[in-house]
Amino acid sequence: MFHYWLSGLFIALSPYNLLTILLGTSLGIMAGAIPGISGTMALALAVPVTYAMDPYSAILLLVSLYGSSVYSGSISGILFRTPGAPEGVAATLDGHEMAKQGRAGEALGIDIFSSVMGGLFGGIALALIAPLLAKVALEFGSAEYFAIAVLGLSVVSSFGTKNEMKAIIAALIGLFVACIGIDKITGFNRFTFGTTSLMGGVSFIPVIIGLFAVAEVVHRIVKSEKIEKVKTKTMAKLPSLKVINALKGLLLRSATIGTFIGILPGVGGTAASFVSYSEAVRWSKTPEKFGTGMPEGIASAEAANNAAASGAMVPLLTLGIPGSAGTAIMLGAFLIHGLKPGPLLFLQQPDLVYTIFVGIFLANLSIIFLAKLFIRYFVKVIALPYRVLGPGIVICCIVGTFAIQNSFGDIWIMVLFAIIGFFMEKYNYPLAPVILGVVLGPIVEENLRQAMIISGNNPWVLVDSPLSATLIGLSVLSIFSPQLRLLYKKVKNSRTENN
Repeated sequence: MFHYWLSGLFIALSPYNLLTILLGTSLGIMAGAIPGISGTMALALAVPVTYAMDPYSAILLLVSLYGSSVYSGSISGILFRTPGAPEGVAATLDGHEMAKQGRAGEALGIDIFSSVMGGLFGGIALALIAPLLAKVALEFGSAEYFAIAVLGLSVVSSFGTKNEMKAIIAALIGLFVACIGIDKITGFNRFTFGTTSLMGGVSFIPVIIGLFAVAEVVHRIVKSEKIEKVKTKTMAKLPSLKVINALKGLLLRSATIGTFIGILPGVGGTAASFVSYSEAVRWSKTPEKFGTGMPEGIASAEAANNAAASGAMVPLLTLGIPGSAGTAIMLGAFLIHGLKPGPLLFLQQPDLVYTIFVGIFLANLSIIFLAKLFIRYFVKVIALPYRVLGPGIVICCIVGTFAIQNSFGDIWIMVLFAIIGFFMEKYNYPLAPVILGVVLGPIVEENLRQAMIISGNNPWVLVDSPLSATLIGLSVLSIFSPQLRLLYKKVKNSRTENN
């Protein structure tokens, strides 16, 4: 095995392939940071370019572009509250609040470091235990998928709000949005209101752009606020050893969660970031502070989604099953170059497999340097007057939303959720549970109904396996965790008074 690693290292470090990795990483950072483009679209545009390239260089270009675009979606989210990609939404919740407090450099630095650590962790897992992890993931049934999604949803009671009912209402709005469109099992239209544009469901991108970006612009205009100025020289300041030491446990847990969720086909980095964020809230001693500018919120989300990007490569390489939309596009690139992912790939093309492993490590390490360079120039737009910047953000949002499906219906959805987001913030309803419901709602519904159909409508199937029963139990505890904490404090205070 050592000589395969050595061969992969030499191939990846050849001048041409090294430049290819740097180019792919740079393009991925730009694509992920610009709202509406995303890494998936950039991958789709890059595949035709790889026709004239040799297989090694082609796959390295796509792998580096994919990993870096997952990271950079949070850059514009932190600076402008406009996530460039769905994977960056969770980090925006605390990252933008830190930027508003004049801590943008700290937020971007934690973002970079956590992303790189998550990507490296996922790469190590991919290289060392890919076949084993893929086998475990294949044993997951509908009940286990359902339990994981419910566990992610259960954290809404702990989101940074003093009114739990408002958080639950916000999550229910997200779950309702997830139900819109053609029922995948029965084929009936649900809540489409007679329009064909809703038959395919509500796209995630218009929702997040409307809730976070456009609503923020409207809020600032109504309040006549000026955007906070951020000094360029303070941008992307990597965390100190003290901060790293404080976050190390969180990063390890988040990267582990992200890697495993990334392996599960169809779940993706967005769900991984929210599940990891929810676990950070759950384990925190001050869960009520999340959403107000907590570094742990950025670290947990970014470590998870970048680990999930590497984790999604596991089923692709070992079983030929794409774990995400990005790896589905890469599967097409493999086939174009006469390569068939699966168990035989490790036997027939071991040099290529280990070159991919090395390429993932190099791409993640290069993010540290290329991201800081990109941010140095990208952040200069903050210096623009908000009367120019605000409309510019709205125009970018409209163009990016339309470009996803070339649909004017998506623009109207964006406008609708901008209005919803504006009034939710006005009356102190948290936005994060809405996104959580939209992301995890389809996973909950589809797997619940599949489990019911398979079991003959026997609800006990949801707790039949030890894993699903454990996850459901943790979800119940999570829902009632605020009450349990309050009860614990009362008991503790009463004991103190008695003593």
